[in-house]
Amino acid sequence: MAFRILQIDAFTSKPFCGNPAAVCFLPEAQEEKWMQAVAREMNLSETAFLVRETDGFRLRWFTPTVEVALCGHATLASAHALWEEGILGPAEQARFFTQSGFLTATRVDAGIELNFPATPVTAASPARGLIEALGAKPLYVGKNAFDYLLLFGSESAVRNLSPDFVRLREVEARGIIVTARSDGQEFDFVSRFFGPAAGIDEDPVTGSAHCALGPFWQERLGKQEFHAHQVSSRGGTLSVRVEGDRVYLRGNAITILRGELCA
Repeated sequence: MAFRILQIDAFTSKPFCGNPAAVCFLPEAQEEKWMQAVAREMNLSETAFLVRETDGFRLRWFTPTVEVALCGHATLASAHALWEEGILGPAEQARFFTQSGFLTATRVDAGIELNFPATPVTAASPARGLIEALGAKPLYVGKNAFDYLLLFGSESAVRNLSPDFVRLREVEARGIIVTARSDGQEFDFVSRFFGPAAGIDEDPVTGSAHCALGPFWQERLGKQEFHAHQVSSRGGTLSVRVEGDRVYLRGNAITILRGELCA
């Protein structure tokens, strides 16, 4: 059986920027082992699998090594694919049932807006070896159910981090978010995301990390809406709005490849 599959760059409007994700359409649920093998074959930070249900789509996300409970850029890519392939009409909302609950995506003038759960961090002691693996001392360390979040004093400090990924892989967390105020006027804050324990040394643009970054910067900057830049080598931008226990992430996506999975 052949399965329709697309590769989409998310949180960008330019090809070969942002974060690439594969989106695979399934007529029915497949075995987890098979989906993990497909994700390993695609070798992208995330591969998304969609199965139509009565009032939306079952959505699961896999890195090359593990399934994850929440992923922003592959959800954005999935919504983009549903509209571009004509599976949903231009005015229809994309509705997803996931491990992190019910998520939606809506087309807006400035792109696609995701409605995600906030995942705020609380102050925490750093895991053993975390600071040494990053090679720089943060101003603050916090943690939520998924990740550590570390605040640094400048954008350049975030950009110049060169982690020891072998040591960072030993940290018991999905990933490590590092962030700082932006040095310029265009963005409110910058970030990077390291996830070697999940098979991704550095994720180019991490939507789900902004479910923590939004509330974090809301508390420090005293506002609800932000323009954010993830300063990986590919780079990506997104708008973030915090409303209570929900975070709205807005960005663009562009299709790079269409094909069939013949396995």
